[in-house]
Amino acid sequence: MPGRVSASAERRGPRSTSLAVVGAGLVLLGLVLTFVVPRPVGGSPDRAVAASADRAAHPAVGHVFVINIENKGYRTLWGAHSAAPYLARTLRAQGVLLPHYYGTAHHSLGNYLAQISGQGPDYAIQHDCPTYTRFRETRPVAAHGQVVGNGCVYPQQVRTLPRQLTAAGLGWRGYMEDMGTPCQHPRLGARDPWQKATARSQYATRHNPFVYFRSITAHPAYCKAHVKALSALTADLKHASTTRAFTYLTPDLCHDAHDAHCADGGPGGLRAANAWAKRWVPKILASPAFSQDGVLVITSDESEGVTVDSRACCGEGVGPNAGQPGIDGPGGGRLGALVISRFSTPGTTSTRSYNHYSLLGTVEDLFGLPRLGYARSVAYTFGADVFNAS
Repeated sequence: MPGRVSASAERRGPRSTSLAVVGAGLVLLGLVLTFVVPRPVGGSPDRAVAASADRAAHPAVGHVFVINIENKGYRTLWGAHSAAPYLARTLRAQGVLLPHYYGTAHHSLGNYLAQISGQGPDYAIQHDCPTYTRFRETRPVAAHGQVVGNGCVYPQQVRTLPRQLTAAGLGWRGYMEDMGTPCQHPRLGARDPWQKATARSQYATRHNPFVYFRSITAHPAYCKAHVKALSALTADLKHASTTRAFTYLTPDLCHDAHDAHCADGGPGGLRAANAWAKRWVPKILASPAFSQDGVLVITSDESEGVTVDSRACCGEGVGPNAGQPGIDGPGGGRLGALVISRFSTPGTTSTRSYNHYSLLGTVEDLFGLPRLGYARSVAYTFGADVFNAS
């Protein structure tokens, strides 16, 4: 399918006829499992049928772009009085708004990890892993593929969206603003020196989910080829063939609205995030890959203030590794999300409830991949309510 393999270096080589037959059988088995295995937790048969219908209704998307803003709830980022008018008004008019999109954890790190693995948080991750510790398993894998234990960096066998994409011959890249070297992360067992912004670096390890999986970091060449500084994006966007199927963008601690006052002396908060979006989002929207078959999703990692009745959605409950996903409550709060694509009608709104696990499941569904972790448990992934262009 055009656009599915986005970089020639990441395409699979030729196979023998016998291997092709076996591969086709495995693909067929994977598709069967995708439809048969996932079931919403506590969901009704009607909701399960609706989820299957959503998968069948997905358009031929070849490129997905994801951007996260930091610690901003729905009203703050998308409301009428938002301090980010380019995001909340200019871009909102171009896409489908999801007012009932929720975070899945508190603090930040658990939400980023949810988006690419479907793993729920443990106690170390809930505290944003100030020490870059190895995850220690204490029991066999639990329901929905949840590894049981505590720590920050998951073992090799924990499955991720990036490794799924690679196995399917699809390209991916994470672009991290202000990251000094490709695949930058602390040494295992060491304190994380990139927890706070400085005048020299506003990169945050905890906002780079790819470096929390040994399946990525234990292979330095692989990690360095896929986790790049944001500056590399400009050249990659010039051609559809150099734009990866999955593109994940993380602004630095100033430009993601995390810091109210930036360490380099610049303005922070949503003003900075708005200016960053005005610089980078038009490059994405004007790129050949996006114009051809792209989808852009902009959301937050978590809300800045979760309330008792709006912390979680979509059947999310207590996982095996923490008393609550949000330390003091069920989840990460109501965030909202915006989806822009030629497959979506500008200026529309969806009433369905989604969360970060729904986003992971959506990407997997779009690329024909089995769902991972808690993406198996959500009732809905983005369907005809989001891909609603006639």
